[in-house]
Amino acid sequence: MTSSTADNSSSIDEARERYRIEREKRLRPEGMAQFNELKGDYADFDIDPYVEPGFAREAIVEETDAVIVGGGFAGMLTAINLTKQGVRNFRMVEKAGDFGGTWYWNRYPGCMCDVESYTYMPMLEETGYMPTEKYASAPEIFAYAQQLGRHFDLYPHALFQTEIDTAEWDEPAGRWLVTTTRGDKLSSKFFVTAGGILHKAKLPGIPGINDFAGRAFHTSRWDFSYTGGSSREPMENLRNKRVGIIGTGATAVQAVPRLAETAQELFVFQRTPSAVGVRNNGPTDVDWWNSLEPGWQAERIRNFTQAVTGTKPDRDLVDDGWTSVMWENTQRVPESPTEAERLEAADFATMEALRQRVDQIIDDPQTADNLKAWYGKHCKRVCFHDEYLPSFNAANVHLVDTNGQGVEQITAAGVVVDGVEYELDLLIFASGFEVTTDLDQRLGFDPRGRNGVALSERWHDGAHTLHGVLSAEFPNMMMISLVQAGFGTNFLHFLSKSAEHTAWLIAECQKRDIATIEATPEAEEEWLGVLYSVAAGVGEYSATCTPGYYNSEQNYSDKAARNLVYVGSLLDYAAYLERWRDDGTFAGTRTTKIKGSGTLSA
Repeated sequence: MTSSTADNSSSIDEARERYRIEREKRLRPEGMAQFNELKGDYADFDIDPYVEPGFAREAIVEETDAVIVGGGFAGMLTAINLTKQGVRNFRMVEKAGDFGGTWYWNRYPGCMCDVESYTYMPMLEETGYMPTEKYASAPEIFAYAQQLGRHFDLYPHALFQTEIDTAEWDEPAGRWLVTTTRGDKLSSKFFVTAGGILHKAKLPGIPGINDFAGRAFHTSRWDFSYTGGSSREPMENLRNKRVGIIGTGATAVQAVPRLAETAQELFVFQRTPSAVGVRNNGPTDVDWWNSLEPGWQAERIRNFTQAVTGTKPDRDLVDDGWTSVMWENTQRVPESPTEAERLEAADFATMEALRQRVDQIIDDPQTADNLKAWYGKHCKRVCFHDEYLPSFNAANVHLVDTNGQGVEQITAAGVVVDGVEYELDLLIFASGFEVTTDLDQRLGFDPRGRNGVALSERWHDGAHTLHGVLSAEFPNMMMISLVQAGFGTNFLHFLSKSAEHTAWLIAECQKRDIATIEATPEAEEEWLGVLYSVAAGVGEYSATCTPGYYNSEQNYSDKAARNLVYVGSLLDYAAYLERWRDDGTFAGTRTTKIKGSGTLSA
C-alpha cells in the first residue's frame, strides 16, 4: 500500500464528503427492523439441510451442574475448560446436528476463515492438529470442531437438534429449570448462554421474498441438492441457471467466485461494496510447523491481537493483510497538527489503496467505480480475497449496483432494481447474521431470573452486566456474547478468554461452596462507565460510517448505547478478567453460601 495521497488535504476533504454522501444514501429510518428473522412466514429459510428429517429421541429428565447453550467454539471451549477444572457433569444444548456453530451452518462454496488458521483454530498444540492452509476452509474447521468434540469426549454431553424452550430460575431450589423443544427437563445449578456470534441468519425485508417461484435460500442453509457440487467441488447443476445473490459482504466475497465458475449468468445485487485486500493463501509449511516450540500458539494469538488492536509489536508474527491494514499507513503518514488528523490521513491512505486495487483489477470503469468502498476502514470488516474482484471481469457475471438503496422488490420471476426485473432460477441471500440485536432475540428464548423477571424486561433500556458475563437478578447465569464484552478481529481469541473466565467462575463457586453468584447493580453501572471511557471518540467515528452491523444500522438509541462492546484492545479486556480473578474476592457480585444440604444464605 502507498500513502502518497495521505498528505493531500484536498483528497481527504473530497473523501470525507464522499463518505457523507454514501452514508446518507443508505440511511433507513427502520434501522435493524429492515431485516426479517427466519421464523413465521420465513421459517422455511431456517430448515437445516444437513440432517435427515424426522429425527426423534427420548426426552431427558436430569439434574446437572451446568447447562451450556450452544455447541460452537464458545460452548465447546466452556465445556473443555470445565472438564479441565474437574466439572464433568454438564449438558450442552445445540440446535444444529453436530458441533461447530457457525462452521456447521456455513458450508457454502468458497467459505473459509478470514483470520489465520494458526491463531484462529483453538488448542492446536493440545490436539496436535496441523491446519492444511494458512486460511483454513470451512469444511476443515468444521471437521476440526468434530475432532475437538471427540478429543475432549464432549459428544456424550450433547443434545443436538434441540433448542431451549424455557429457562427459569427456581429461587427455593437455587437452580435453573430448563425445558427444551424435545421435551427435556433439566435442573441445573449454572446456566451458560454461549449462543454464538454468527449463527442466527437474517433476511433483508424486501417485499415479495416469498413470491419468488424459483429456488431461494440463505447462504448458511446452502442447498447442494439444487446446485450440485459441494463446499469444494464445482456446482455443475448451475451451468444452465441464472443465479442472483443479494449481498456483497464477507460471505458473498467468498461465494461469488465459486458461483461464477459454473453459473450460466450470475447477478450480484449490491447495496454497499466491501473493501477487499490481498488474501495470499497457501499450504502450511511443514518444516516451519515442525520447528515451532511449545507455547507458540498462545504467543502467536497474543501477537496478532496486539498487532490489530493494541500497540504494534516489535515483531509481526502473522504479517498478513490484517496487520498491514491496521498499521502500515499509520506508521508512514507525516505528522499532522493533531493526532486525530494523522489517524484520519492514515485511514484515508489505507482505504484509498484498497480503492486503487479495484482500478488495477477491474476492466470496466463503471463497474470499478461501483465496487469501491467509500467509508473508513473501521466502519466494516475489511475482506481479503484474490478471486472476488477478478470475477467481475467474466462475461457471465453482472454487478447490479443499487446506489445504496438495496433491492426494491422480489417477484415470482426474479429481482427488481430501479424498475428493472432480473429473471432468475436461483436466488441466494448473503445477508449475514444478527450481531447487535437483543440477546434474548439471538438466543431464541427469554431467560427468567429472580421473581420471574425476563431478561428482556430487565434489559428493556439496554444491557446490564459485569464484564458482559454476569447480570443482577439472574443468579448463576453466565453469558458469552459481544454485549458489554470484548471484541477482536480474531473472534476465537475473545471466545477463548470468555470461556476460560466462565469455567473458572463455575469451578471456583463449586470449590468455595458458593450457592449463587450475580452482579450487583452498582458494579454493572461501574462497568458501563469503563465501557464508555474506552469508547470515547468511537461514537463520533461511527457516525460517519455507512449503516451496518458494526453501528446497528446507525441506531443511536439509549438502549443501543448500553449494548456496546469493549472497543479497546481485547488484550486489555482479557486483563480486566484476569485481575478480577486474581483478586479472588468476586468484587462487584452478590454471592450466597451453601448452608447444610442445599440451603441458601444471603
